[in-house]
Amino acid sequence: MNVKTSPKGFTLVELLIVVAIIGIIAAIAIPNLLNAVDKGKQKRTMADMRSISTGIETYAIENVNYPIAATNAALRSAIEPSYMARMPMSDGWSNPYQVDSTASAYTIYSQGKDGAGTNCATGTTSNFNDEICVVGGIFQRYPVGIQQ
Repeated sequence: MNVKTSPKGFTLVELLIVVAIIGIIAAIAIPNLLNAVDKGKQKRTMADMRSISTGIETYAIENVNYPIAATNAALRSAIEPSYMARMPMSDGWSNPYQVDSTASAYTIYSQGKDGAGTNCATGTTSNFNDEICVVGGIFQRYPVGIQQ
């Protein structure tokens, strides 16, 4: 009696090839995903800073001067809820915004991903750890191009 049985299942070599292909795809996709997440946090930070700037400018239109504030809390009490429904207190990476507002000028900046920057110099950045700065309603330091 000759019974032909066909092999069922995958061989070890076939399984190893599939695992290798999945590993290669993951090695390519994960860094791109992490970069996209940080880019989203950076864009959210810039949008929040525009909103805060708009609230300060609206305050200045009604009061002739900018609010005097050296901290987030002081600025928040000046512009909430009359000029802004809810002021964001931290950037996309959960670092608090740095604020310096006098009667004639204001600066708001994010310290970046690492939360350690204090440089609000004019120019562009290509690193998520670099600061993003708004001075008088205009971005003075901002991201451009591919970020690292």
